[in-house]
Amino acid sequence: MTDENPTNDEKDRAATPVSATEPDAIDSDAADSRSADLDAADSDTRSTAIEPEEAPQYGVGPFTIREVAILGLWAVAFLVSFFSVVQIPFRSVWMSGIDWVLPIGVPTVAVFLIVLRRFSPDGIRRVGSLGVDQFASVAFSVSSVIWLSYIWNTIATVVDDGPWYTTWVVWVELIVFLGLVLVSVFAPYIAPFDEDFRGRPEAVAHRNARAVRAVVPRPRPEPTPAPESYAPVSSDGAAQATGGYPIGSYALDDVEPSTGDTGVIEPGAWSPTPAYARGTSETGGQQTTDAAPAAASRPFWALVPVERDVVDERTGAPLFRIGPTAWALVIADRGSSFVVQHEDGRVGVLSDVSGVTRG
Repeated sequence: MTDENPTNDEKDRAATPVSATEPDAIDSDAADSRSADLDAADSDTRSTAIEPEEAPQYGVGPFTIREVAILGLWAVAFLVSFFSVVQIPFRSVWMSGIDWVLPIGVPTVAVFLIVLRRFSPDGIRRVGSLGVDQFASVAFSVSSVIWLSYIWNTIATVVDDGPWYTTWVVWVELIVFLGLVLVSVFAPYIAPFDEDFRGRPEAVAHRNARAVRAVVPRPRPEPTPAPESYAPVSSDGAAQATGGYPIGSYALDDVEPSTGDTGVIEPGAWSPTPAYARGTSETGGQQTTDAAPAAASRPFWALVPVERDVVDERTGAPLFRIGPTAWALVIADRGSSFVVQHEDGRVGVLSDVSGVTRG
C-alpha cells in the first residue's frame, strides 16, 4: 500500500519555494560576478591609462636626477675649458679661433636649453627637427669625438718621436663628455635616469623627422613629332598602317614601273603618280585615273657623282649618305636642294645638287 502521508523531508521541500528563489539567487550571483569583473577591468584600464601621468617623479628642485647629473658634468667641463690644452704656450680651447664651437660651445647651448625647458615649458622645444634631449645627445657625442681626436693626434705625434704637447685638460674633458654621453644617449636604458623618459605625453613628430615618402619613377617625355608626316598612302588616298616605304604624299606601292623589253625594272623607268592627286571615277562601269600634276612635282630617282650627306632639315645633323653606287629617291625638288627618302623611311635634305643625274 502506498503511504499517502508526506515525510518530513517532503514537507521541507514543499515549504521552500525552489522555483522562485534558486533562479534569482543564481542570476544575482552571476550579475555580481560580472559586475566585479567589469569593475576590475575598468580599474585596470584606468590605472594603465593614468599611471604614467600620475606616477610621481622626484628630483632635486625643479630638475630630475638626470638633469642634475648633466648640469654637474657640464659645470666641470666648462670650468676646465679655461685651462691650457697645450703645454707651451698657454692656450685654452677658447683661444683657438672657432675651434671652441663644437668642443664646448654647442654643448653649453644644449645644457642651456635643458634648463630653459624647466623654467619655460612653452619656450624652445626643439632645434630643427631634433628635440632638446636629442640635440643634447648629438652635441655631447660630437664633443667627445673632438676631445678624443686631440688625444689621438698627440699619441700619433709621440709615435713619430715627437713631444707630448697636450695637457691633462683633454683627458678630463674626454672623461666628462663620455659621462654626458652616458646620461643622454644611453640614459633610457640606465636606472634611475630612465625615469626621465617614462610617462612622457605622446606628440606628433616634426615634419623633418617623419618617415620618408615613396619615390616614383619620373614619367618619360612624349617623343616630339616630326614637322612633316610622311605616312604611306594607298591608291585611293587613304593612309596605310604598313606596306611600302613612306615618301610623303607618295607611296612606292602607287608608282608604276615600266619593264621594257628585258623585263627588268630600270631606275629611270619609274613613273610615279602622287596618290593624293589620283582619284577614281566611273565611266561606263569602268574606273579611270585622273590626270596627275606636273612632272616637276613628282618623285624621281637621282644619282650623285660623289658621296654626299643628307642632313636633318631642322637640326642640320647628317642622317645618311648617298653616292654614285646606288640611286636615291627624291620626293621633292626645291630647286637648290632635294628632299631625299632613304629605303628605311628616313627623310632628309640634300643641299648640294650639282652634277646630279636624274633617273
